[in-house]
Amino acid sequence: MSIKFTAKAMLPGALLLGALAALAALAAVSGVLAPGQASASSQGGTLIWAVQTTPRHLNPAVQSGIATAEPGTQLFASPLRYDENWQPQPYLADEWAISDDGLSVTLRLNRDARFHDGEPVTSADVAFSIATVKENHPFKTMFAPVERVDTPDEHTAIIRLRQPHPAILLAMSPALLPILPEHVYGDGQDAKSHPANTEVVGSGPFRLVEFKRDEHIILERNPDFFIDGRPHLDRIVMRIIKDGAARTIALENGEVHISAFEQNARDVKRLKENDSLVVTADGYGGIGPIEWLAFNTLSGPLADKKVRQAIAYALDRDFVVNAVYLGGAAEALTGIYPASPFYERDVPRYDLDLDKANALLDEAGHPRDNDGERFSLTLDYGWATAKVSSEYVKAQLRKVGIDVVLRAAPDFPSWANRVSNHDFDMTWDVVFNWGDPVIGVHRTYQSDNIKKGVIWSNTQSYANPRVDALMQQAGVEVDLEKRKALYSEFQKILAEDLPIYWMHTSPYHSVYSAEVGNAPIGIWATMTPLDRVYLK
Repeated sequence: MSIKFTAKAMLPGALLLGALAALAALAAVSGVLAPGQASASSQGGTLIWAVQTTPRHLNPAVQSGIATAEPGTQLFASPLRYDENWQPQPYLADEWAISDDGLSVTLRLNRDARFHDGEPVTSADVAFSIATVKENHPFKTMFAPVERVDTPDEHTAIIRLRQPHPAILLAMSPALLPILPEHVYGDGQDAKSHPANTEVVGSGPFRLVEFKRDEHIILERNPDFFIDGRPHLDRIVMRIIKDGAARTIALENGEVHISAFEQNARDVKRLKENDSLVVTADGYGGIGPIEWLAFNTLSGPLADKKVRQAIAYALDRDFVVNAVYLGGAAEALTGIYPASPFYERDVPRYDLDLDKANALLDEAGHPRDNDGERFSLTLDYGWATAKVSSEYVKAQLRKVGIDVVLRAAPDFPSWANRVSNHDFDMTWDVVFNWGDPVIGVHRTYQSDNIKKGVIWSNTQSYANPRVDALMQQAGVEVDLEKRKALYSEFQKILAEDLPIYWMHTSPYHSVYSAEVGNAPIGIWATMTPLDRVYLK
């Protein structure tokens, strides 16, 4: 016996009792995606979309992050998509079922779905894609429980799990499981460097016209998209505008229709005063962004948790939240998003205390020299909005005798290459929870996820056997209260070890013209297909 899910009936099976209850508790932080269809007169047009970063490539199967997911979710389709209430909805899969023992998920694929080259989307492509993500994506926990994918026919894929996996349906969202064409990617080339990552053949609502680095990504309507009447837009031009002030001016002047992940408090305040624009913080619940100061715990002064704790005591989280972000962010005491039902508030806070910071540094064996300096550390950052926070850290640590050398990367890939290869002391980062801790949190702390060349893995080189055990238990537990208890202990240990000093949530906002209909403000913001978006 199994539980069947369709567009009309989606009842939680035993596997999802805990997971869906948790997701329902998170719904308050998500936005609402207008469900209405565009009228016939609203068909067509070109959406100008300002994006902040040049992606390394366009394939979310082997790369996480905003830069890749925004275009990637337009080009590739996934088995499921999620509505504003955290409920899975049909996409490539018309129907799905979870077995009572939680050890299999059966997908029934849309029979009309085709890749951009005309080849049909089959169960073999689903199996191939899951295997590719499992092997190459930095979120190793996402599909780790998958033993195999059976393909009894071209339109049926049965995902076999070695253990219950409370995040399995969420892991089939557009930004996390793009379905790749096996006939393109199965040629033996490395998926991470495959030429199809920039010459995309997907099955999403839009096809790639041109990807010109640091300038634009141009997409056109997929006329053979498997959902009738969609997409509504003829074309999307993603203008890569790295400077926040330039994006603000472009939005004000009507040069672009939409921009997301805006977080400069003064720019957001200014844009809210423009009657022709809609500015909202809704739509980031599934993303769960947290900003933090990460430490390389492998060697040097930062190998000692007393030094890491001292640095935390030297920083004033309240100042950053209120002065830098004008109160638009919220404190984050752990690596789990504060709106999550798994968030534990009862952990050490490390509120500003320079005396404690100095005492801990003395205890750790780092006295001041004649110039008042104890030691020097590098602090890397890779995007413009991290500059202010990084400069604040430098100024504060000078007060306790730590000389901080700022290293600004010229672009995101340069920063990612340095940090992923562990060539840093400290770095300012923004990391997402991705809806469930199994997907977005575990990856940062698992000792078996310490590897080089993969950004947003355990680049801190942090290892604690008890933390590993707690994540393993929470990753298979479907009872909500038991999961909460496991994650409570997990966060308390991390707050003591402090491989990262978590500062605050990212005050992300979406800004769009009043001319935009069905703006993408569900749980994934613009990391979701824009097939329902139209111009009025």
